[in-house]
Amino acid sequence: MRAILAYLYMITKKVKRLTAILELVGRHSIRSQEDLLVLLQKRGFKITQATLSRDIKQLKLVKLPDAKGNYLYAISGEKNFSKENNNPEGGGERSADILSVDFSNNLAVIKTRPGYAMGVAFDIDNRISYAILGTIAGDDTILVIPKEGFDKNQILAALRESNIYL
Repeated sequence: MRAILAYLYMITKKVKRLTAILELVGRHSIRSQEDLLVLLQKRGFKITQATLSRDIKQLKLVKLPDAKGNYLYAISGEKNFSKENNNPEGGGERSADILSVDFSNNLAVIKTRPGYAMGVAFDIDNRISYAILGTIAGDDTILVIPKEGFDKNQILAALRESNIYL
């Protein structure tokens, strides 16, 4: 019985910590794990950087650029990112961030504004995973690798349908 109670206590503590992380990421501009760790410690959580790193991975937090090019933690699944105040926007249109899309056979190379490639790649991976095997993103360039059987026109159509590229 003691083991069950200890397990339930541990799980309850973890759920509270994960909830606090999501709340902090939603309310603050957090650039690093260290910044997040300090905020959690101020709330009374005794946590190591290694535990925080695992929590971030479990929550699938992402880093997206703000208007100044700083990468801030965000909750995955937020369609877009307000460049001014770190809040999710409705709609999730990414076309303003994309400068060009070119193809070599069925591989696409997408050029973005500096600092936006990772956020656009994240949206591509999550919105059109039925057509995309994966993406590789740098600062302003994305390599899009389509799944077998998808051609250039189908990839362009998928990007347009998902409001990533108009």
